[in-house]
Amino acid sequence: MSGQKYPKLFEPGAIAGVGLPNRFVVAPMARISADQNGVPGALMRDYYAAYADGGFGLIIAEGTYTDVASSQCFPTQPGIATEAQIDGWRAVTGAVHESGGRIFLQLMHAGALLANNTYGAPPLAPSAVLPEGEKSPRFGGSGAYAVPLELTRDAIEIIVDSHVTAAENAARAGFDGVEVHNANGYLLDQFLTDYTNRRTDEYGGALENRLRLPTEVMAAVKDAIGEAAVAGVRISQTKVNDFDHQWAGGADDARTIFSALAGAGADYIHLATRRGGAEVFASGRSLAGLARDYTGLPVIACGALHEPDAALDVLDRGEADFVSIAKGAIADPALPNKIAAGEAPVPFVPEMLMPLATIESTRIWRAENAAG
Repeated sequence: MSGQKYPKLFEPGAIAGVGLPNRFVVAPMARISADQNGVPGALMRDYYAAYADGGFGLIIAEGTYTDVASSQCFPTQPGIATEAQIDGWRAVTGAVHESGGRIFLQLMHAGALLANNTYGAPPLAPSAVLPEGEKSPRFGGSGAYAVPLELTRDAIEIIVDSHVTAAENAARAGFDGVEVHNANGYLLDQFLTDYTNRRTDEYGGALENRLRLPTEVMAAVKDAIGEAAVAGVRISQTKVNDFDHQWAGGADDARTIFSALAGAGADYIHLATRRGGAEVFASGRSLAGLARDYTGLPVIACGALHEPDAALDVLDRGEADFVSIAKGAIADPALPNKIAAGEAPVPFVPEMLMPLATIESTRIWRAENAAG
């Protein structure tokens, strides 16, 4: 297992002018390791720098809340809304850049899936629909979700504006790009999803209407940061509280969704799936492959691609341009370097994220097991 065996994984690439040394991407993963004010500290700085040191060509930092109101999902989740938060992230990006890495920031609004908001704000959503499932204890939540408040048109405008400000703040903090979080059941995905969006105005009903807020946010963010910076989007069918959801219109819906996001200015599309190379809709292509076919944009596939053979297969079949790795990256931040050297990366075990999915939990597990 070596770089010579997998040369395609180590070929340079680029996303909207940002050059990347290889095809390995760290997927955004909630680590709830900021302080109580959402400020990243030394622990987060060292955590992200380790991925750059370990050979990942691009790091997409975890979902980060966009305002000091309703967007926060988890306790000790980082934000990008205050000067202290911006300064904290600036130390992170500086460390990553010193190690030769590139880093984007994922912009996230919890919507109805608000697990524990320290600002005392109520959950907001397209419609007052009780979310399925329960809050995850691993991320500081417990019990059932609350019924959210339905967003007014004025509040929707504030949501768009807060994403714009967050993107501008990310640029000030030194990020090489931003990723709009339109996946996993959070706010923008709630607008896209038929059973969570029961609105009867221009933001609800037909798929094109349910896409309105996601595309408004994407266009506003891209317009704000300009052509010199990268603005991408992450999207999924499944949700953290609904692992089985699929788009009702299958490949036709995929074409509409991907084309709309590309038309709104997305520089790349990042898929969140269980298995990045798995066929969808009897189409002969993965969801990532359909995004690539329908838009021509750079595509990042994600889902069980930590094994180099699986990652290489996705690239060889033209399903994606890059592969993002989540649990495999947590298990071994030096995964790309180890693959290049012919060494076996440390495998992921669930105990690395217990009792909480924090950086400290993983650090303790690693120390106790002499891993990596």
